[in-house]
Amino acid sequence: QVQLVESGGGLVQAGGSLRPSCAASGFTFSSYAMGWYRQAPGKERELVAAISGGNVTWYADSVKGRFTISRDNAKNTLYLQMNSLKPEDTAVYYCARYNGRYYYTGGTDYWGQGTQVTVSS
Repeated sequence: QVQLVESGGGLVQAGGSLRPSCAASGFTFSSYAMGWYRQAPGKERELVAAISGGNVTWYADSVKGRFTISRDNAKNTLYLQMNSLKPEDTAVYYCARYNGRYYYTGGTDYWGQGTQVTVSS
């Protein structure tokens, strides 16, 4: 069955970096678009970054120039390199699989359990 398992969150000071990862199993990872979402307390879940099966990427304006989404298809792993972190980046970060090769043509169908990222000021 499809499984997505995040790791690599943590506590970091403002200006620091983290690199959460998402280990995928149970499907042909390279054939699907993937995304990173986040949800802060009291706020709706939002899309942070997405990557297609062909490595075309998209970023929310709030993280452009600071975050980089990437994938290693040989390791079935999705990454989110987060630099210059701000307190407002504090949230639970989730990885999600889209239901096809392109994130802009479909919705998500599987989610991980999330990893907490906390940025202190």
